[in-house]
Amino acid sequence: MSITDREPVPAELLDTVRTKHSALWALGDYPAVADEVIPSLGAVLVEACDVGRGDHVLDVAAGSGNAAIPAALAGADVVASDLSPVLLAAGRERAAERGAVLRWEVADAHALPFDDGAFDVVMSCVGVMFAPFHELAAGELTRVARPGGTIGTIAWTPDGFIGQMFATMKPFAPPPPPGAQPPPWWGDELHVRSLLGDRVTDLRAEVRGLVVDRFASGVEFRDFFKATYGPTIATYRFLGEDSARVAELDAALADLADAHLADGTMTWDYLVVRATRA
Repeated sequence: MSITDREPVPAELLDTVRTKHSALWALGDYPAVADEVIPSLGAVLVEACDVGRGDHVLDVAAGSGNAAIPAALAGADVVASDLSPVLLAAGRERAAERGAVLRWEVADAHALPFDDGAFDVVMSCVGVMFAPFHELAAGELTRVARPGGTIGTIAWTPDGFIGQMFATMKPFAPPPPPGAQPPPWWGDELHVRSLLGDRVTDLRAEVRGLVVDRFASGVEFRDFFKATYGPTIATYRFLGEDSARVAELDAALADLADAHLADGTMTWDYLVVRATRA
């Protein structure tokens, strides 16, 4: 079945997902993850997209501005969009602290409230990957980019550390909505090529590694993500008072991180994609 042959996602389901995901990313303290664990990742995407002065840029699923703020500091006219008002509020604070001027708008990656071809650059740094209906989100990324404009994404790879973390949590987590696709598929080049299709040209993709030196042990990693990272918090909440299952997940996450730690560092693989809107 081709992408265009797929059944449309019911409006009621989209509304439900929108509400749940807005609440999900308000759990914990995702800005702490962005600030303490992956602070350099947004600037990597800004550089990959060659964002410069005067570019009209949309950052989709921008969170607290990990990529949007560096784009604004590069001189671009930036709109940062996200489902979570909580994350946007955190982003406004960080932008003010760094002297960055940009707009912040609540928006769903499945249905962006912007005109066709409105932006020179449309980008997303480990953000749009969490919109569960990939075809819808990819269609929106390309729709709002002008012909000849740039589309850029960074996503965790399925086989990298974060992809493995999601695979580890999956047996313990609530079931995804019908028709949802796993977030790390956005980190697979063939999947991204199939999503964007002939709506883009000159697609270039490269797997890179982010060196993370924030955690001295697997237990430290696990406890930090249990306290800050929405998907991990939601998984534990789903387990409720089942102490045996909680202990099982505790051990699995700590063991996974320990297996990736060497001399206090881990390398988290991600896929960076840049393409031109056809």
